[in-house]
Amino acid sequence: VVYEEEGVFIHSSCGKNDDQDSLIAGILRVIEKENEVVVDWRPLDETLDTSNILCAGKDSSSVVEWTQTPKEKCSRGADCPSSYEAEWDMVTTVSFKKKPHSNGDATTHANGESKWSFLFSLTDLKSIKQNKEGMGWSYLVFCLKDDVKLPALHFHHGDSKPLIKCLEKHVALNESPHDERVLLVKTQKSLSQSFENLFDEPSYGLLQKWKKDPYIVTMGKFSKVTNYIVGSLRSSDPSNQRRPPSEMADFLNDSIPGLKINQQEEPGFEVITRIDLGKQPEVSRREPVSAEEWAKNMDSEGRILDVDYIKRLIFKGGLCHTLRKEAWKFLLGYFPWNSSKEERANLQKRKTDEYFRMKLQWKSVSEEQEKRNSRLRDYRSLIEKDVNRTDRTNKFYEGEDNPGLILLHDILMTYCMYDFDLGYVQGMSDLLSPVLYVMENEVDAFWCFVSYMDQMHQNFEEQMQGMKTQLIQLSHLLRLLDSGFCTYLESQDSGYLYFCFRWLLIRFKREFSFQDILRLWEVMWTELPCQNFHLLLCCAILESEKQQIMDKHYGFNEILKHVNELSMKIDVEYILCKAEAISMQMMNCKELPQTVSEILGIENSSVTPDSDTGEDERSGAQLSCPTSLYQGISTPVTAANGTKDGAQQMAETQSLAPA
Repeated sequence: VVYEEEGVFIHSSCGKNDDQDSLIAGILRVIEKENEVVVDWRPLDETLDTSNILCAGKDSSSVVEWTQTPKEKCSRGADCPSSYEAEWDMVTTVSFKKKPHSNGDATTHANGESKWSFLFSLTDLKSIKQNKEGMGWSYLVFCLKDDVKLPALHFHHGDSKPLIKCLEKHVALNESPHDERVLLVKTQKSLSQSFENLFDEPSYGLLQKWKKDPYIVTMGKFSKVTNYIVGSLRSSDPSNQRRPPSEMADFLNDSIPGLKINQQEEPGFEVITRIDLGKQPEVSRREPVSAEEWAKNMDSEGRILDVDYIKRLIFKGGLCHTLRKEAWKFLLGYFPWNSSKEERANLQKRKTDEYFRMKLQWKSVSEEQEKRNSRLRDYRSLIEKDVNRTDRTNKFYEGEDNPGLILLHDILMTYCMYDFDLGYVQGMSDLLSPVLYVMENEVDAFWCFVSYMDQMHQNFEEQMQGMKTQLIQLSHLLRLLDSGFCTYLESQDSGYLYFCFRWLLIRFKREFSFQDILRLWEVMWTELPCQNFHLLLCCAILESEKQQIMDKHYGFNEILKHVNELSMKIDVEYILCKAEAISMQMMNCKELPQTVSEILGIENSSVTPDSDTGEDERSGAQLSCPTSLYQGISTPVTAANGTKDGAQQMAETQSLAPA
C-alpha cells in the first residue's frame, strides 16, 4: 500500500440535499502489486472491524482470552494485568465481523461489496479532473480509457495533492491544453523510465545487488522488471550496443555459486537418452475433504484411523477451509498423526510455554542492548520492512495497526530466537502469512511455521545449496520430459532455469492467488504421489507454456518476461492435474533413469544408470511412498479444464488406476 487516505467521500445524492446519509465515507488506497498499480476505493463499512479480536495474556501455564482489543485494555481498571504481564499481550485468535450498514445509499451486493466500491489499474487510467483551488474541499474524478467516469471523490479531511504526487511516480501526468483542471495520462512514458523509478539507480547497480544478494533483489525488485533488464543494459553501455543475452546469463549464473550444470563435473550426472514416456494419462480431481469425511476417520479418542487414506483424499481434492486449522497441524508435523485429542492438548500447552520463553528473549532486550547486537537489529529491520508489505491486500493484513501484522512481526522475531543462525531472510514472511491466516493463533502458527521452515531451511541458507540442488533436479526432470524444449532453452541461454528461482524459493507463493496457494500447499504437504512433487509442478507450468515460448521464438529476455507475467494467471487445479499426470508417466516408465528415480523417491532397482539397454522384461517403477494412491477414493467430480494451448479436454470421469 503506497498511499492511503481516510475521509474520502462519495456524494451519492450531490445537489439534492445536505442530508448526512448522502455522503458515503470511504478509504482510498493506491496498491502496488507484482505487475501493476491499482487504485482502490471502498466504503468504511467494508473495512475490517477489529473490535472482536480476542487477545490473550500470559500466566504460568495457560492462555486467558480477553474480548477487548489492545487499545481497549487500558480501560479495564482493576482487571488490567501488571506491566510485566502486559508485555505478553498477544492476539491469539483473530476473527473479523463487518459493521452494520448505517448508510442507506451504500447498499451491499450479493458478493458482499458495496455498489460504490471500485478498483482499477493505472494502465486503464485516461485522465483526472480536479476542482479549482479555493473552491471548498478538493475533489477528483477519474476517467478511464473506455470513457467510463467514476464517481467524484471528495477529500473532506485533507488535500488531493499527495495522491497526485503518488500517482506521478507510476504514470506521467500532463495538464490538458484545453482545461487546466484536467490531467492527462501520457501513455508514451517509456518502460525504461518505469525501470528507473522502481530502482532509482543504474542497471549496473541492480545487477551488482543481484550478485550480492539474489534473494532480496528477486523478492523485492528484480521480479517486477525482469522484462526490462536487457534494454537497460543496452542503454547503460557506453558503446550503446546491445550486450548479448549470454553475457547476462553468465552474470546471473555466477551469482549462484555452483549452479552451472556441467555433465562432466556434476557428481552423479547421467546422460539421458531420448526415452518414450508414453502418453500422459488423463487425471481428474475430487471435491475437497469435508468435515464429515474427516470426522468419520477419527476414533473416539481423536486418533486418525487411516492416515494414508486421509492423505490420499487431501492430495486428490484438498481440504474445505473449515478443516484447515486442524488438518494443517497434522500435515506440517506439529501434531503427530497417531496422537489422541488429549495428547494434542498437552502438547499445545507445553508448546505455548516454550513459545513464550523464546518470545521473552527478544521482548526483554533493551534499546541499549540492541545497540550492541547488530544481527538482532538487522533481523528486526528486515522483518519490519517485509511485514509492512506482505499480503496487504488481504483483509487479514490490510490497513494500519492491523493485529494480523503485529502477529506476523512477533512470530518472525521469535523465530529468530528459535534459529538465531538463520534468523530472518527475505521471503520467509511469504511462507508464514498463509499459515497465520489459517491458524488465527500466534502459538499454533509459530510451531506450524517452524515445521514448514524445517522443509524449506536450505532455500534460505547463505550458500543456497537447497536452491542449487532443486534447479539441477528440475533440469534433469525437464530434460527427461521434453529434451527438445530443454535444448531450445539452452540455445537462448536459459537452460539453467533461473527464471524458476522465485517459484522454488517460496513455493509458488507469488504465482497463485492467496486462496489457490492454500490449496496448492496442502496438496504438496501430503508428500504424494512422490518426493519433490513441487518440481513436477514446475515442469507442468513450463510444459504448458512451451508452445508459446517456442512458436514465438522467445529469446532470453522474452522468456524471463513471459514467465514473470504468469503470476496470478495460472489455473491451480489444471496444473495439479498435469503434474500428477507427469508423475504417473514417470512412475509407469520401464526405462526411468536412475537419477530421476532418486529425485522422485521411486524404487526402480532393475534400471541401470545406463538408461539405453532397452530390455522389454524390465519391471515398472515402484513408489517408495504408499502405492495405493487411488485405492478407496470415489470417482472424482471435478475435472481439469484442459490445457491453455488448446490440448484435448480432460474427461470428467474416468478410471484413476495407473495403466
